[in-house]
Amino acid sequence: MLRRLGCLRPAASFLLVGTETALSRALVKTIPLQSRWRDLAPVAVLVALCILITAFSPNFLSISNFIGLLNSSAIPMVLCMGATFIILMGSIDLSVEGIVAVSAVLVSLLVENDTTSYSIGLLAVPVAILVGGAMGFLNGFLHVKLKTPSFMTTLGVGFAGIGIATTVLGGFTARISDQSVRFLSLGRVLGLPVAAWIACGAVLLSLLVQERTRLGRWLYAIGADEITAGYAGIPIEKTRILIFTVAGLFYGLAGVMSVAQFGQGHALIAQGRLFTTVTAVVVGGTALSGGVGSVLNSVIGVFIVTILANGMILMGVPPYVQQGVQGLLIIVAVTLALDRTRLDVVK
Repeated sequence: MLRRLGCLRPAASFLLVGTETALSRALVKTIPLQSRWRDLAPVAVLVALCILITAFSPNFLSISNFIGLLNSSAIPMVLCMGATFIILMGSIDLSVEGIVAVSAVLVSLLVENDTTSYSIGLLAVPVAILVGGAMGFLNGFLHVKLKTPSFMTTLGVGFAGIGIATTVLGGFTARISDQSVRFLSLGRVLGLPVAAWIACGAVLLSLLVQERTRLGRWLYAIGADEITAGYAGIPIEKTRILIFTVAGLFYGLAGVMSVAQFGQGHALIAQGRLFTTVTAVVVGGTALSGGVGSVLNSVIGVFIVTILANGMILMGVPPYVQQGVQGLLIIVAVTLALDRTRLDVVK
């Protein structure tokens, strides 16, 4: 009897090892499938959204609507380039509206306008962008040196920016008449809005930083595991400050584009942009936990948010319902984009 049991043990061991091997192979196959689903889900949503809206409103596929979509997605696209880097790093930036407001008010006062006598034309554009970068640097510096959460630091800087913009204009609006600045939104190059070309340039520049520079590799490493990145010799504090500065530069550019689009500058010119920006980045598949996503994901996210808003307008959906749909969209997007294998605790 014992001999029989002894003969069965190798067989049982073999069966157990075989079962474990099969489970391991199944797990290895399952993880890439989950990863592929997270990568392809935004594209699938975008395609399904286009098909659905076209079924209810054939005008969606018209050339004029297409150009309008490009124009309306230009500013969110530029904002998302900066926000994507911040979120990939595992941080959050709530100063978007404040930095855009300061940059917009500044450029509106430096070009030909109805409030001041200044008129330096397009030279005001780099000035406003640099001011945005300076505010981004302030975000990163305070966050790193004071060791305060990025959430609270950027929230404070954002409120300060809106306060400064309100104080400078006294709550009024500066209307511009400088046609060279208005051309940045109203102009056309090869039949497409200049703003769309600017957004395209911002995407290409961001893609270059992400794929071809050490800064791009570092922000992924910090977002994936900051402690390990530090042990690997990555300058954590320097990278964080640089990324927040780069994001500020993009926000400053968005401020200039906002003035060009609306023909005026005021403290609330970016109202609602923060929600749209974060929604687009997350809907595109960039995880709020950091380390997962890309610039191209955010491009898809911007188109999803813009096309959804455009489609609801074409279908006559009330504005308050549109806000509700966008709110549900971000919850669903976070649920799909979150990699729960990396999280033991969710707070």
